[in-house]
Amino acid sequence: MHARKLRTRKSGARMVAGAALIALALAGCSVTTEDSGGDVAVGSGSIKKDDALVGQAVVVGSKDFTENIVFGHITMVALKAAGANVTDRTNIKGSVNVRKALLAGDVDVYWEYTGTTWITYLNHTDPIPDSRQQYDAVVKEDKEKNKVVWGTMAPANNTYAMAVREEKAKEWDLNTLTDLAAFAKNNPAEATFCLESEFAGRNDGWPGITKVYDINVPASNVKIVDTGVVYTETKKGESCNFGEVFTTDGRISNLNLRVLEDDRKFFPIYNPALTINGATATKYPSLTTILDPITAKLDDETIRKLNERVDVKGEPVAQVAADWMKEQGFIA
Repeated sequence: MHARKLRTRKSGARMVAGAALIALALAGCSVTTEDSGGDVAVGSGSIKKDDALVGQAVVVGSKDFTENIVFGHITMVALKAAGANVTDRTNIKGSVNVRKALLAGDVDVYWEYTGTTWITYLNHTDPIPDSRQQYDAVVKEDKEKNKVVWGTMAPANNTYAMAVREEKAKEWDLNTLTDLAAFAKNNPAEATFCLESEFAGRNDGWPGITKVYDINVPASNVKIVDTGVVYTETKKGESCNFGEVFTTDGRISNLNLRVLEDDRKFFPIYNPALTINGATATKYPSLTTILDPITAKLDDETIRKLNERVDVKGEPVAQVAADWMKEQGFIA
């Protein structure tokens, strides 16, 4: 299941998952050595040994989709380089479970998204359209209410988007959703869309985007398909010329799709950042200092390529994380 389905759907049942369910998730859903590529040796790079962390146990968690698991492994590589003894609790099933594990102290750190926390965990109905203001509001309220400490947010924004194959984007001169709306008005026969079922009915999905951008197409121009099929069908250009995608999905690069800019800032913002249990943050204040330079390099294109290596090329996630950390000079 993709991140979005757990990140934004507001269900009361999700927020009352019991401790037993968390324990089950922690015990049974971590990435195995075989799945993740095993333990990767970490040498000395720009990350140096940290006296407060040397020999200390830190539990790293993650959600159960590729991008978040990659973040978890990047974090483990960084903390190992700083001298910590890391326990791998990545691939916990369900966003609520890993969040509750963090609050309970069963997990020390994991990566969360600003929009998820604002809407799902802090129970706000409307997202804040400015990325920095959204982050600042989340950081302040989450610390006050839950003692959760946030690291710096990454430049990446894993949100909804509309995409078109690159050759048609060039031919039709499409760069923004405003361009798409004008195109749909002038070329209704070519304005065909592939959407997943959830996006098709969400206020922050198709109903909302068509209203904000004034996109009017016949119902027959819209095909409802499985999430993965959206990408392949958009690339083929047979069932649809445009598809709903997630902005950091590795298939975007692999299939040479162009993401159209949300120039009216309709979609909620989902900047990822390291989140830390309050007691852990007090005990090891250098955690954010170690991870913040790494976070700064995680833009959309970088994360797409990392996701692509795992999802499309089938490379072990631990090796993908370690390779990238070496390329960036964080480890040797």
